[in-house]
Amino acid sequence: MMDDSLINQDPEAVEATQELLDYTNWLFSQDPKFILSVAQLDQLPPADTLEIAFAGRSNVGKSSLLNALVRKHNLARTSNTPGRTQMLNFFSLSERLLFVDLPGYGYAEAPLKIIANWNKTLRQYLMGRPSLRRVFLLIDARHGIKEKDLEMMTMLDEVAVNYQLVLTKIDKISQTELTAIEEKTRKIAEKHTACHPELLITSSEKKIGIDQVQQTIAALILDDLKR
Repeated sequence: MMDDSLINQDPEAVEATQELLDYTNWLFSQDPKFILSVAQLDQLPPADTLEIAFAGRSNVGKSSLLNALVRKHNLARTSNTPGRTQMLNFFSLSERLLFVDLPGYGYAEAPLKIIANWNKTLRQYLMGRPSLRRVFLLIDARHGIKEKDLEMMTMLDEVAVNYQLVLTKIDKISQTELTAIEEKTRKIAEKHTACHPELLITSSEKKIGIDQVQQTIAALILDDLKR
């Protein structure tokens, strides 16, 4: 059944929108699977499948967002201990899509050698992965963009990787606080050349904005299929 909101719109726009909705529903009804964890670049799977990566400060909610997107409780393990994700973790969702859970950054108590290895591996992955279509950079709405986030945004600008900011945990702040952090985040994003202009607003716990992230991902795949 067609979404009521599509009635009285341009027929071509309606068709395109309905196609996106249908594909989104199909894609996220597929059974997600963990593929492998990668500590070194020579362990990466073949770059023949579209990849969407998730990055952010330690404990920003990457695993929780991944679980919410694929409608599972334990696909990506969650933890209250920052720094638990120390490798690139690959998950498949249909034969056309891989999710990549990148190592969390900004955890000051991690050994300096580990932090250096994370940064080196991450930069090399971002620079040399032709199948990577977008990085979703998660920002904790309670804290906003921090120095380490700015460093990551600058790195993504330098390697010319398209990325999009995702505010997480918006259920933990008031509407007034959310409005302020949205405005501040957008102003910062405007200064970064590789940053996608649309800001995504989410709460994994309350399932807020999850459908919008899903549709954004599905649109990337449809665009790739039509090339």
